[in-house]
Amino acid sequence: MSRHRSRTAAVRRVGAVVLAANVALAVAKAAVWHLTGSLAVGSEAVNSIADVAYSAVVLAGLYLTTRPPDFEHPHGHERIEPFVSLFVAAAVLLAGLGVAYSGVSSLLSPAPARAFGGGPLAVGVLVASGAAKLLLYRYCLRIGRVHASPAVVATALDNRNDTLTALAALVGVLGASAGYPALDAVAATAVSIGILYTGYEIVRDNVGYLVGAAPPEDLREEILDRALSHPEVRGAHDVIAHYVGPEVDVSLHIEVEGERSLFEAHDIETEVVEAIRAIPAVDDVFVHVDPKELGEWKDGDGDGDGEP
Repeated sequence: MSRHRSRTAAVRRVGAVVLAANVALAVAKAAVWHLTGSLAVGSEAVNSIADVAYSAVVLAGLYLTTRPPDFEHPHGHERIEPFVSLFVAAAVLLAGLGVAYSGVSSLLSPAPARAFGGGPLAVGVLVASGAAKLLLYRYCLRIGRVHASPAVVATALDNRNDTLTALAALVGVLGASAGYPALDAVAATAVSIGILYTGYEIVRDNVGYLVGAAPPEDLREEILDRALSHPEVRGAHDVIAHYVGPEVDVSLHIEVEGERSLFEAHDIETEVVEAIRAIPAVDDVFVHVDPKELGEWKDGDGDGDGEP
């Protein structure tokens, strides 16, 4: 299976798994809420219903971003992924603000309402929810990193948040059962800070994809090393790498002996392109071949020469 097809299958599978898990959790929490009347479980049920709605949108977005290239999008649709990630970030930030408002309002209330504990059933569904969300976080994070998918990484971080909110709800249930309903508000307020920071992380990481930021320096060095490792390349300069969506486009000049024929220069260029394109994060590579004798490379370029 090609790298593109493997990525497509993995990313779409993540979206389907997350949606199915959110549906199951929403049904379970709603049932326990109906049976116990626990306000903490009720708020978690509402949260899971919201997760079902947003994960359906994310699944549709992941299907869209993994469609093959067509006439209108010759480089594929992966560049839409940062927008899907920003949608997840918006959902995360709204959830964080909602949790913060609820927690702070309860703390400032002169007589906070007493929540129903819900007993072992409520505790069980919240523990199961937290465990399921933790597994989803680790699963999505692994797939997102392996396949360089910012939308899947953002989904992983959102599942990490849901683990924290389930923990906060569990504190509320136990606190209500022990006669300290204010613990619910304290836990919710603390958790909201982490949720809001996660939303900021997702926005920060994806804005770079949208504005064509440069990739990490070690990736640029690897690109240069692969170009200079070709036995016929004597130098390289004007190396430009930048994000186009979640993938990197590269352009550079390589220097070869001026007496090489056009056929030989073409073969060298093709081999350098293929070597650089083999880097998982790289999409397109554009190589310009210069005669070494022109002396376009200079020490100040910082690219080094490939002189053996």
